[in-house]
Amino acid sequence: MKSNFKLMQGNEACVEGALYAGMRFYSGYPITPSTELMEISAVKLPLLGGKFLQMEDEIAGIAAAIGASLTGFKAMTGTSGPGFSLKQENIGYAAITEVPLVIVNIQRGGPSTGLPTSPAQGDVMQAKWGTHGDHPVIALCPSSVREMFELTVRAFNLAEKYRTPVILLADEIVGHMREKIVVPEAGELEVINRNEPAPRQSNYLPYSVADGAYVPEIASFGTGYRFHVTGLMHDETGFPSNSSENAEKLLDRLMNKIKMNEDDILDFEEYMTEDAEIVILGYGGTARSVKSAVKTLRKEGIKAGMFRPKTIWPSPEKRIKELSEQAKAIIVAELNLGQYVLEVERIVKDSCKLGFIGKANGEVLMPDEIAAKAKEVL
Repeated sequence: MKSNFKLMQGNEACVEGALYAGMRFYSGYPITPSTELMEISAVKLPLLGGKFLQMEDEIAGIAAAIGASLTGFKAMTGTSGPGFSLKQENIGYAAITEVPLVIVNIQRGGPSTGLPTSPAQGDVMQAKWGTHGDHPVIALCPSSVREMFELTVRAFNLAEKYRTPVILLADEIVGHMREKIVVPEAGELEVINRNEPAPRQSNYLPYSVADGAYVPEIASFGTGYRFHVTGLMHDETGFPSNSSENAEKLLDRLMNKIKMNEDDILDFEEYMTEDAEIVILGYGGTARSVKSAVKTLRKEGIKAGMFRPKTIWPSPEKRIKELSEQAKAIIVAELNLGQYVLEVERIVKDSCKLGFIGKANGEVLMPDEIAAKAKEVL
């Protein structure tokens, strides 16, 4: 038996994945069910020469992580429901200033302080639209402890590669679940570092890109480069600009650096969709019940399949549309009263029937409930 088999909790796997990716700074404020992210980071980071800070609240937690990232640290902050709301202004700040950062949200029942120890997926639309203004969003949804590890590494990679905040949108089911996983060896998973300017580059501009490129090089504070950072619209120098032409140019580049690289960013799993007449879409912890429901339906002779977006934002629009043109119906199963189903409805339009099953009372969706809904829609 390999020595790197471990029984690990989802939140623990998230921290281990972050350390694997090179995280050396964590700041946040404790909130259930994400607190283990802080507790484990507080123990492990100092052993690796990293820094851990418990801040006075969630706003300060993400602000400190943004500052740390600007000095060259790979940084992460974590929270849940209400804490995610408090971080929203600074998520927008990190988006416009193009600061690589990972924000983990272990979703719990809401609104407000709601059901702190119960699972939910009620922050799906908050992840997309929570902060103000127009900006790109990358959000990843793990469904297992192993994926908590892998998608945390991927979140850091995408943040560094595209110089943007990335949200790991997990839920209490996965965050507190314990599973046996094989911890990847060093070098087994790709680790991407940010694109820094060449040493002693005299004409460095922190927001300048070559023709046809979208992601500027990023210098770390304290390495000798002049680097002004502001949440205001800015030009290539980083200093504020009120020019409408400049604002349009900046926003176009921010949006396009994600949109034009969707083939690299999008990731999803399909299970028995090849001949599926009904496709059940589920993500995060709920996808585990969806897969079980599909197996039950198949045993009963119903051609069911599962589609699971690992990258939930941007949404895998093209593939969802293709499935809607192949299947008689798509059902969205999620732990809320109807959020991602609205995105699927926008994509599917009239291509097939669309069903929904949701729950927001702190209980999980059971496979037999999902299977029954599938039969009802068909």
